[in-house]
Amino acid sequence: MEFVLEGLLLVVVGFFAGIINTLAGGGSLFTLPVLIFLGLPPAVANGTNRIAIVVQSLGGALGYRSKGVHTFPFPIYLGISASIGAVIGTQIALQLDGAVFNRILAVIMLVVGLLILIRRKSLSLDVPERLSGKYLIYAVLGFFIIGIYGGFINAGIGIVIMLFLNRLNRLSLVKTNATKVLVVMIYSSVALILFALNGAVDWKLGSLMALGTLFGAWWASRWSVKKGDTVIRIAMLATLFIMAMKLWFFE
Repeated sequence: MEFVLEGLLLVVVGFFAGIINTLAGGGSLFTLPVLIFLGLPPAVANGTNRIAIVVQSLGGALGYRSKGVHTFPFPIYLGISASIGAVIGTQIALQLDGAVFNRILAVIMLVVGLLILIRRKSLSLDVPERLSGKYLIYAVLGFFIIGIYGGFINAGIGIVIMLFLNRLNRLSLVKTNATKVLVVMIYSSVALILFALNGAVDWKLGSLMALGTLFGAWWASRWSVKKGDTVIRIAMLATLFIMAMKLWFFE
């Protein structure tokens, strides 16, 4: 009976995390504490959480693709670069505590939220995309750094990715989301393999949570295409505040 309740909790939490991660980012701030609450050591919870991240990212990518929203092959270049960074970040995660990283990210989230509120004009409207030349190089370099943090803990990185792609590469927020989920799937797969090789993955609990995230990501990706950029912007602002409070006040 206890396992059934735990499984139900993981599926439900995973479903909402899949929605949050697909629309904005920060779902790991809900899934990681739940895994730790169920008795997993922090490092194992971190590794186990990657199962859900990979599955929900796959679900989101397929959902956007089914609606004809993609930027291929741009995400492949970013995914390769981020994967190299993720190797470094995963090694850090297996050895060091992440409290300092969490607090730094909390400050970044608040600053970014203020910038979104102050600047009402969206860069996603009536501007050409910048996916080649020097902007491709900037993006590849930026995603190497993003990959390091993604490999380390990944919590909240979706917001950073969205702002990076929207501001630098001028993708609409819907296309930004479509690119984000594919890139995250690529480098998170690398991180999951490394955690697994170090015995830091609980496949049973992770698979149950992943089941919920898959449905949440699929539903959110298709729904967000219908609703457009406005609903994603609202989700970003709300998630930014929640994430910052969680990162700053609770380790």
